[in-house]
Amino acid sequence: MLQLLIFGPGYTAKRIAALWDARGARITFIGRSLLDDSAAVAGLIAGATHILSSVPPEADHDPVLARYAAEIAAAPASWIGYLSSTGVYGDSGGAWIDEGTPVGGRRPARNAADLAWNAIHPETRVFRLPGIYGPGRSALDRLTEGKAHRIDLPGQVFSRIHVDDIASGVMASIDGGPAGIYNLADDHPAPQNDVISHAARLLGMPVPPLLSLEAAQLSPLARAFYAENRRVSNGKAKRLLSWRPRYSDYRTGLASCKTMG
Repeated sequence: MLQLLIFGPGYTAKRIAALWDARGARITFIGRSLLDDSAAVAGLIAGATHILSSVPPEADHDPVLARYAAEIAAAPASWIGYLSSTGVYGDSGGAWIDEGTPVGGRRPARNAADLAWNAIHPETRVFRLPGIYGPGRSALDRLTEGKAHRIDLPGQVFSRIHVDDIASGVMASIDGGPAGIYNLADDHPAPQNDVISHAARLLGMPVPPLLSLEAAQLSPLARAFYAENRRVSNGKAKRLLSWRPRYSDYRTGLASCKTMG
């Protein structure tokens, strides 16, 4: 029987688990309350056929690897996955990046976790993800909550990915394709301002005014988002995993979110 062990029962991991559940897999989530139970977790690692971590790094370390690196390295699992971030590439000035682009993001702990997971086991797949959106977590929701902004930064471009396309990409890597690093992103990077404007039109709401970065009074995390500019290539996942994003751009993705909402 397929036994999937998931570190971190978060938004994306639960969407992935739903596809596993449809295949009849036995799924065990490990949240913070169980993470410190070393005997129980070690036993679950030893018994899992597939292991996935969606736990982000903390200030200076990956909390899963800090406790269980040895057990994961020795795991008999036939597949190990880690949800990382395209933030490890840093700013490319709007140029296209792929899996061969050196790691050099602004968060050392994220960079180190990404590289450590890639090296820990011969069956590891590291999925580098751009901005994640989906039902309940999209520009549509930020607009209705009054939290959406358009920032006056000409030339700023980002990649993004619908949560269900992450799930299908992960499943594609289980069904075939080699271990390694994969970017999962849609086909059409676009300015965040375009996404916000389109979402407003879908909702019949006024398009938010264009603000300077200072006038928007963004949180440090949001300001950091606008400090980088890159286009993410998904060509490797298409070639090796025979994967295609169902929501190839933000327009189709937001339309789906609106319908589901």
